[in-house]
Amino acid sequence: RGSSSGKVVQTTFELPPVKPDEVLVKVTHSGLCGSDIHMLSQPLVLGHEGKSTSMRIGIVEEVGSACSLFNVGDRVGWGLLNSTCGHCAFCLTGKDAYCPEGRNYGTVDFDTQGSLCSHAVRKEQWIFHVPDSMTSEDAGPLMCGGGTVWVPLIGHCKPYERVGIVAIGGLGHLAIQFAAKMGCDVVVFSSTEDKREEAMNLGASEFYPTRGVSDYATLGVTKPIDRLLITSSVKFNLGIFYPILAKNAKIFPLSVDSGDLTAPYFLTVFCGHEIIGSCICSRYLQDKMLDFAARNGIHAIVEKFPMTREGIQAAVDKLGSRKMRYRGVIGWDY
Repeated sequence: RGSSSGKVVQTTFELPPVKPDEVLVKVTHSGLCGSDIHMLSQPLVLGHEGKSTSMRIGIVEEVGSACSLFNVGDRVGWGLLNSTCGHCAFCLTGKDAYCPEGRNYGTVDFDTQGSLCSHAVRKEQWIFHVPDSMTSEDAGPLMCGGGTVWVPLIGHCKPYERVGIVAIGGLGHLAIQFAAKMGCDVVVFSSTEDKREEAMNLGASEFYPTRGVSDYATLGVTKPIDRLLITSSVKFNLGIFYPILAKNAKIFPLSVDSGDLTAPYFLTVFCGHEIIGSCICSRYLQDKMLDFAARNGIHAIVEKFPMTREGIQAAVDKLGSRKMRYRGVIGWDY
């Protein structure tokens, strides 16, 4: 759990009985996300990139009487949301991730929503089948990070468009792979040359280091960028990218942070640019993302940590210091 001191603490408690629409799961692995860092001072069970199978030796032990989508032995995963109402305009139009009544990690159900634990009780509504060909190390980070980059890519990017990815980290290294496998022309921007070879191996066609560059028109970008995914948590004036954007470009800030988003007013209007916030996947798109990732060999680059208090604290410290490369995965068998 998180604590008022901001340190990870270990606790023991009893989970509530499984309701008819819930499943009891035994956690095997969990990804660690930047959102978890924001929750460290809250007394909740940390983690929301679960990959698990329900109770006893990795198989389902208990499924609620009203459940129809999952069976004993199914391998499942989950992300930020645990339930949505199912009847609002967002739920009825496939945008259930924005349901006003959604029960999100970090806001309610502090005992049952985390994945850095031995067991969890989850609503059947928001858990997902993990493809048999997908490893546990890939499944955890894809539940949140994969879904985060998948939504703007699948919703707004065509195979013939040039897609810029800002930063190669927990989100960026997944975005490069998804965009490349979709057939997009992938252009990566990173602060230094250090990650050039890695970016190209992940599927980028161009790479530009930006540290110390005040005018991006001098970067030598070969053609304008149609879509820009900002996966860095470092805030900057979006206008720095405007000289290399195509008209009517779409910009997607994807990291979670506080503060203000800054962009030039006139050029945004004159060029017809769109700045679009993007949340996690809907249930439909989450299933499609997992299937796409499994079929196209999309893999998370991970560092592994044991599911102990010390192991979790070490992972939290490394992620908080921005030294994680690129997703932390915590497991009981490490």
